[in-house]
Amino acid sequence: MPMPSLSERLWFSTARLLALWICLLWAVSTQAGTFSLVEQGHWVTVGHVYDGDTFRTNHGEKVRLLSINTPEVSHNAEPGQPLGKTAGLHLEHLIAGKTVQLRMDRDEKDNYGRTLAQVYLHDGRWVNELLIREGLAHAYTFAPNFRWAAPLLQAEQLARGNGLGIWHNERFRVLEAHTVSNRHVGQFRVVEGTVSKPGHWNFRLSALHISVPRKYRQWFEKMPLLASGQRVIVHGTIRTSGKGKLFLALHSPYDLELNMKR
Repeated sequence: MPMPSLSERLWFSTARLLALWICLLWAVSTQAGTFSLVEQGHWVTVGHVYDGDTFRTNHGEKVRLLSINTPEVSHNAEPGQPLGKTAGLHLEHLIAGKTVQLRMDRDEKDNYGRTLAQVYLHDGRWVNELLIREGLAHAYTFAPNFRWAAPLLQAEQLARGNGLGIWHNERFRVLEAHTVSNRHVGQFRVVEGTVSKPGHWNFRLSALHISVPRKYRQWFEKMPLLASGQRVIVHGTIRTSGKGKLFLALHSPYDLELNMKR
């Protein structure tokens, strides 16, 4: 049998190294459970923290923490919301001057050109989840970025149940549907109530009309079958229709909670 040529020997050697590398990656992923090349994201150094959910890297990249929303800080003539400054200071304490990892979902930028990211510290702590768990933010999901929605909503439910941070404040605490009025219009709120007049894509909570607009229905695998008298929680901005009726539109499957944990 003829001896393999030099090029053949090099090819076989490269193939063996590649196979070994694949095996090592597989072993690590099996042991770590969540390891993937995609999840590694990229690392940045935090330059300036603007508020509780926005910062700039030392290279000028503006980052918006994905899937959460913190109270607003004062801006120009607009007054800040309760705990807005506290959330900003806490984020600054967590990440200012540090190198953090950014992990992105399907849409990596928002309409303002900011990077949308889950932020992780070197020690593995998940900053977005920490802010929610400590009651300094609420879950804020929108299509198609749902990858981290479930654990963030679960963290919110725990914080709500314990009355932490914003959930202890009148501006943010869960509203009973029968108390919703025109003074809440324009506010993003969490509302609990009893279902009446359930339809395929709509129902009522007291006088508040709840619906899934047509353009958002693609993100719902199917609308849950709701029964009159069932208790649910909804998330969204309270608005008024042209006829003066109060309504709230569901933009995401995570805007509707059937198994409430308060």
